[in-house]
Amino acid sequence: MSTIQVPTNTLIIYSSVDGQTLKIMNRIKQSLEGEVTVIDIDDNPDIDFTLYNKVLVGASIRYGNFRKNIINFVNQHKSQLDTLQNAFFVVCLTARKPEKAVPENNAYMKKFEQLSEWQPKHKAVFAGALLYSRYNWWQTLLIQLIMKMTGGSTDKTQDMELTDWQKVQQFGERFNRL
Repeated sequence: MSTIQVPTNTLIIYSSVDGQTLKIMNRIKQSLEGEVTVIDIDDNPDIDFTLYNKVLVGASIRYGNFRKNIINFVNQHKSQLDTLQNAFFVVCLTARKPEKAVPENNAYMKKFEQLSEWQPKHKAVFAGALLYSRYNWWQTLLIQLIMKMTGGSTDKTQDMELTDWQKVQQFGERFNRL
């Protein structure tokens, strides 16, 4: 007797400012089997969730906050997200420190849990990138101040990618097995 395999259709939704969250999503996508649809939350998508078996949502932090569109989206679609195997990750610079790179110890994951009516089944936190070359003078000054207060790099002459790609790969493989 043979088993019938149901094809896996995965929905990936992301919110990214400078592109690091999208870069992480694309790396995770490489680990996934089946059909994968990637949607930028800024496109104001109208999604038929019944087409998918699982969903992954990724969001970046900018100046200590989530973008409102991601919070509004997950709150508006809580019931649909809950019907699927689901996961969520946050990208933030504080995750460059190992103790802040786990969901249980990350202030932004806790903030998401407070702001969001949707509580994802699986969670991860990844460090982002410090891209001084892309910031205007005001953003550079503000980010340098934040980095100085938190012990990060204030050297605006070099960009730094802080993402732990092995951790991203492992998360993608776990998500694929859901």
